[in-house]
Amino acid sequence: QVQLVESGGGLVQAGGSLRLSCAASGGTFSSYAMAWFRQAPGKEREFVARMSASGGRTYYADSVKGRFTISRDNGKNMMYLQMNNLKPEDTAVYYCARDAPGSGYYTNPRAYGYWGQGTQVTVSS
Repeated sequence: QVQLVESGGGLVQAGGSLRLSCAASGGTFSSYAMAWFRQAPGKEREFVARMSASGGRTYYADSVKGRFTISRDNGKNMMYLQMNNLKPEDTAVYYCARDAPGSGYYTNPRAYGYWGQGTQVTVSS
């Protein structure tokens, strides 16, 4: 039984920073690419960042490139999202997700088979 649990969300002023964590259990964490998505009220879930299983490749949405950094620690079954220079438009529930190989393009939520419950990030102006 794969479980993903996010933490680290909160309220921060514009320009501030937060670090999100995703703790994985069940399955073989180091065998799968992992990703972060976010969903704002009334909007579709959108891709934020992805890291390959080994950590050697990363992908970012244009909206967060240069401000967010995805990382993982396969020895601890953990994934992280360091978010700097936060903007009000970054306000959303952030989800971590585990890849479902062959299920679709990496920016599509359907490409992921397991999801966490989400953690709220609110950026005030």
